[in-house]
Amino acid sequence: MAPASCALCQNAKAILKRPKTGQQICKECFFFVFETEVHHTITEAELFKARRPNSTVLAYVMKTLNDRYHYGLDLYLLSIDEGITGYRDDSLQTVKRNQLQYNMPLKILSYEELYGWTMDAIVSEIGKKNNCTFCGVFRRQALDRGASSLNVDHIVTGHNADDIAETVLMNIMRGDIARLGRCTMICTQGEDTIKRSKPFKYAYEKEIVMYAYFKKLDYFSTECIYSPDAYRGHARTFLKDLEAARPSAIIDIIHSGEAFEVREDVKATQKPQQTCKRCGYMSSNDLCKACTLLEGLERGMANSVITDTARRKLDAMGPAPENLRTIPLFRSPLPAVSIESPVQDPGSLTLTGPT
Repeated sequence: MAPASCALCQNAKAILKRPKTGQQICKECFFFVFETEVHHTITEAELFKARRPNSTVLAYVMKTLNDRYHYGLDLYLLSIDEGITGYRDDSLQTVKRNQLQYNMPLKILSYEELYGWTMDAIVSEIGKKNNCTFCGVFRRQALDRGASSLNVDHIVTGHNADDIAETVLMNIMRGDIARLGRCTMICTQGEDTIKRSKPFKYAYEKEIVMYAYFKKLDYFSTECIYSPDAYRGHARTFLKDLEAARPSAIIDIIHSGEAFEVREDVKATQKPQQTCKRCGYMSSNDLCKACTLLEGLERGMANSVITDTARRKLDAMGPAPENLRTIPLFRSPLPAVSIESPVQDPGSLTLTGPT
């Protein structure tokens, strides 16, 4: 049987089948539709209307679209070094090459610099059961602090459709109403935090991998060594089974999440946002989650916010000692800092990844 022609241009030979639509298309048409769909996500959500990315693909696509459609953005690379030997140390080498390949300024902020702990040290203290809780909390605040130090006002992350669908499923399984109500938002921003958006919200993970492969991009694809023990893995396995039976399941779950509405009486029971009394970051309690986790680590009660029993034991120990290691005071934005950069112009958009 002769090779099928591209379903879009009808001229070139089809070399791939799109996971999202099932279309058999050529390489050049795939590049065009992938980039165009990301551009439509950006423009329809007006992500950069005020003028004020995961992976190599995010950086490459944002640079390409910024040049093609004249968004007028100054782009930065921001990478968080969690301190995971054999994972993050290798991926940082890729990021440093991307910095030169795309001519973008690069800022690297480490957990050790900010919190005094690496993830390897945390895992050695608490084991592998709840390490993703620590990493997720610490990473979110590190991103805001890193972006603030660059004086940017917008962070774009490489979270893709698979990530968002998994998050919807996780929040349903955990009964987390607060997060369920906002996990599908393409843009999020707290009162004291920097705006974040997800240009790859409707892009399938498989298509992002294919795009990187056919574009011959320099990227790092190794999974975090601690992720097999993460709760998210259950949602991911379930989602892959659904996708195998129905490829549109990923987008369908996202649209279902977008349609969820939290009742007003439920919203009224949720804690209002305030400012952490210790570090100044946003929080729904007197101390933010990061400060509470760090205090537990420093006082040898690392699971203090994981279980109620451990939290009560920590409270029974009395006030934190005055010499306790704490997180620096958060200010948004922070004064600009010197960064490793091949260019001189100031920027306003930070690209980073979901992991």
